[in-house]
Amino acid sequence: MNRRNRLVLSRRGFLRSGGLSVAIPAMASLPKRASASEQALGAEPRAVTETGAPLRMAFMSIPNGVQQEHWFPKNGFELNETMMALEDLQADFQVISNLDHINATPGPDGAGDHARANATFLTGLRARKTAGSDIRCGISVDQVAAQNVGSVTRIPSLELTSDLIRNSGSCDSGYACAYQYNLAWSSESTPVTPEANPRLVFERLFGAGSKSERAKNYQTRLATKKSVLDFVLEEGRDIQRQLATADNRKFDEYFSVVRDMERRIEMAEHFKDPPKTDRDTPAGIPKDFGDYMTLMYDMLHLAFQTDSTRVATLLLAYDGSNRTFPQLGIPEGHHWLTHSQRDEALAKKVAKIDQFYVEHFARFLNKMRQTEDVDGNSLLHNSMIIYGGAIADGNRHTHENLPVILAGNAGGKITTGRFYEPKKQPMSNLFVSMLNLIGVPTTQFGDSDGQLELS
Repeated sequence: MNRRNRLVLSRRGFLRSGGLSVAIPAMASLPKRASASEQALGAEPRAVTETGAPLRMAFMSIPNGVQQEHWFPKNGFELNETMMALEDLQADFQVISNLDHINATPGPDGAGDHARANATFLTGLRARKTAGSDIRCGISVDQVAAQNVGSVTRIPSLELTSDLIRNSGSCDSGYACAYQYNLAWSSESTPVTPEANPRLVFERLFGAGSKSERAKNYQTRLATKKSVLDFVLEEGRDIQRQLATADNRKFDEYFSVVRDMERRIEMAEHFKDPPKTDRDTPAGIPKDFGDYMTLMYDMLHLAFQTDSTRVATLLLAYDGSNRTFPQLGIPEGHHWLTHSQRDEALAKKVAKIDQFYVEHFARFLNKMRQTEDVDGNSLLHNSMIIYGGAIADGNRHTHENLPVILAGNAGGKITTGRFYEPKKQPMSNLFVSMLNLIGVPTTQFGDSDGQLELS
């Protein structure tokens, strides 16, 4: 069998040759092919819209609650100060109120709201208060989805962070650091550590085969000073000969974007003073926090665009983060500011930080909206994207009426363009509805007592 015949063109869009693989967007020239599990007799399509396009689910977590007076919309759906960056996207998202995470409240456990909130956000359950290895919480909504629909993509789920990674020691009033630095939990005792290194995410998306093969190819590239794309495309030029003219142009444009991202990572790797972490300092982390978030958002966009995964989490900053924002003219720490909001000037600084986070989220949503999916709709239309956290008021550490944005239409199944004010209920009800939409039939998750009507 010659090399051309060994090439596999599939709906999930991978070039494979000589042990190499690179994800590419779906194109009209490439035949569609169901996954092996979907080909099984009687198997129902999972994580798809009514048109058959991929249905994606993602969760972004922000720290320390929000400045309440500047968050919720006014007069129907008039955006408040914090969300003004989302104004052009109003038809593509909804703000939801009255969702609670009661298991993040102190109860008998006392202090430690930030660690509890981080652990509860996607699980809906109460974290065991311990600073040791006997951590317990619950499986997170993303991992329930990944364990049920993850087999339809090359990567079952993608866990990212634009912050530090700490999985040992005590971090918040007797709570293990693992609670505060992880969103995803594959079981009640197993957090899924997010990837903080953009280079490693890039390698995972555009690298090769097994871990040992990726390592070998990486060393070869270092020796020859070739980029990831040059290294792979040298073995994959045959695919372009099989594309229609329009798709050939799309192919070139896509790889131009990816090559630009690779250059951005390489530039970041030259910095001598990247953020500190309690493990080996990751390479490829931009010095500017905004650039760091942007790079991780771009990785997530590429993962969805190439259908490398349909389930993802992005921890923007761990709850309790005291990061400063010199680029905003804010030298005070974020966490400290949230407890100083009786001073109007300091409260406005909190609102400015909230707006900074939303601006980067808006940029990501715009990219998702501008990217055409296989059915002609946008990636954003065919997605469910949660942005928020399990602390509402950072000053009082409240966990009711949480800040929640739900973007995307789930392929037309979700109503958007509104400030949705349902009756007071657990946030877990929202997760039950999302699981059902992505093809995981369930009536219960976390502390749910029903479903949240989204249509």
